[in-house]
Amino acid sequence: MNYERDAMEVDNYNNNNNNIKDANEDDPFVKFIDYAISILISPTEEEEEENDVVVSSDRPGWSWVANRVIKTCKAYSSGVTPAILLSELSQAWAENQRGGYSKKKRPECIDHLQKNQKRGKLPNTVTIDSIYEKNFLSLTSVIEAVVVDAFLLPGTNFYMLTLGDFWSSNTIDLYLHRRFYDLADLKNGILRKGREIFLTGCYLRTTSRGSGHLRLLPTEYLLILLDQDEDDDAMLLGAQFCSDSLSSISLDAVNEGFSYSLYARIESIGSLDVQGKFSSLQRKQITLVDNDNFRIKFLLWGDQVMLANLFSIGSWLALDRPYVSSCIDSTLDSSEEICLEYGSVTQLYMVPFIQHEEQVSVALTQNHFQGSKLLTAADPSQGPKVSQVTLPCDSRGAIDFSNYPFRLFVTDLRDKMSSISIYGVVTDIKNNYNQECVFSLRIEDTTGGIWAKLHFVKSWSFGKISIGHTVYIAGLTCSMAKHKSLEVSWHEKEGGCLFVNLSCLPALLNSLCLHKSSSLSDLSANSSNTHVCRIWLDQIEYCHLNLRYSHASCGHTVTKNLGFKCNFCGCQCDDDIVRSFHFKVTIADDTSKVLAWCTGDVGTELLQISPDEFHNLTEEEQIMYPSSLEHERFIVALVNTKREGFGTADGLVLDDDSSWEITRALKSD
Repeated sequence: MNYERDAMEVDNYNNNNNNIKDANEDDPFVKFIDYAISILISPTEEEEEENDVVVSSDRPGWSWVANRVIKTCKAYSSGVTPAILLSELSQAWAENQRGGYSKKKRPECIDHLQKNQKRGKLPNTVTIDSIYEKNFLSLTSVIEAVVVDAFLLPGTNFYMLTLGDFWSSNTIDLYLHRRFYDLADLKNGILRKGREIFLTGCYLRTTSRGSGHLRLLPTEYLLILLDQDEDDDAMLLGAQFCSDSLSSISLDAVNEGFSYSLYARIESIGSLDVQGKFSSLQRKQITLVDNDNFRIKFLLWGDQVMLANLFSIGSWLALDRPYVSSCIDSTLDSSEEICLEYGSVTQLYMVPFIQHEEQVSVALTQNHFQGSKLLTAADPSQGPKVSQVTLPCDSRGAIDFSNYPFRLFVTDLRDKMSSISIYGVVTDIKNNYNQECVFSLRIEDTTGGIWAKLHFVKSWSFGKISIGHTVYIAGLTCSMAKHKSLEVSWHEKEGGCLFVNLSCLPALLNSLCLHKSSSLSDLSANSSNTHVCRIWLDQIEYCHLNLRYSHASCGHTVTKNLGFKCNFCGCQCDDDIVRSFHFKVTIADDTSKVLAWCTGDVGTELLQISPDEFHNLTEEEQIMYPSSLEHERFIVALVNTKREGFGTADGLVLDDDSSWEITRALKSD
């Protein structure tokens, strides 16, 4: 790392950024995000933000920028500079904003459809332009396409569809799978010009050597979209799918050769299950409910689980000839007798859920400098100007805040908020032993604190966490509990969820734009920030060094009693333990001395020896070893684990005489 070059770059960043303020001016991470947003907003958008009541939807969301800054820090673990971060952000934002055909190339059918398109974009959707750019397509990617043309390959009976989308200037050809040939008749087929379809499970191929023209190989996982406002689609639904109801399904009738055409709303999409002796068979459950409030399970098996990427909760699914089976035969733990499956002749149609939008007032916490413009009226005497943003909401009325332009604070949280991101300090941790894989963290920012209940697929899986650490959590949901208190929850399996401990981020120490260098005399008993200091090890003869066993997944100590049990997770971890240091030492700089402690990899970095190597030393060598490190210099990250108001976390190592934990350390020249 070239520190002189990086320091010059950060100086330039600071000079350009001297007008950027935040509710927590001492936090460089927050300050950089606001600065990056101000760079990404074009001048015309800034003018709109200053003059109009409604904030431009083209402004990048605070959490969008934060997610990508963190993603870049993980990719560049040795450290990042403002230039690296802004380059990555600018490229990602340009791709996010790029849209559509040029007016000359846009097919008329896409132009017509886009005017009426109000549904939300599916999470795994890729654009046709991006397929050409990367020359790659993942099997789980979703293509939201419009049929631009349908034709037979000359001299064959192979049906081809030319597909476009709302965001691309390119089109791509698809070899149609034979299970859809009945729907592709060039005169009367439903798969004709102007029809919207979703598809996944696609393989990519080029037509000839050196040719840039790509084609999609046949896929069974194609979903046809219907529009109830179109007469032909309304007639199809009425004539084919409204005579059978979910409650009328009979196994006896199925055994006699009867088939069903059903219409029901997607109520929920379950998580991925694994079945079979060797847990090799995948399964996904979709709960369907009809107008009579009758529910039934729709099962996807094996590769079919990719179909769930095309579904959205609240959409109506039309199933033509689904396979009807017994819940017992499908190993389904249910009181219901029957369930549905995606059979070899099943055809799926969907009336997508139209995402409603609500205007949300910008909270009072945002009435300060955000990005590069103050959200106040032109005349300061008029007081703060209340701005608004338009955000989508789901079928249950929960508003999606994933693209909210500003940082959300604890005091902003309300009922029916989803996809929330919170940045703050961990002030307490509880392991809900009565609920497996559930942990509660109390997160505090400058406006207050709140408990967040984290639901993990397995035990804690995000590495070391302790009181005083700064965390960023994306994908939180707010709801009102039965006792009329606000409940914040997070589920690891949900898409868009992210949990990052910034105090332990490897890139932190070498990223001058994301931390503020401090001296030990700057440390305060009430500090909640992560401080980065240049120190040396002092008074080694008074250090305390122990070897302990710890749980590799979470970094906390274990207790041996008929096997190893993690003191933090509470799980049996016999096959997931490692030797670990617990190291307490005096650190010093030119201004002060501080007693600090550390565990795990940080202890290994400071001691410059692995726990196993240290264990193999003789007892005399172990006693003498620390003295060789006196006056060794390091860059360290320090957090206060005993600030007033902090709780006592379950299973965490908190020393009686030391408030400061070293969360990262790096040898310094």
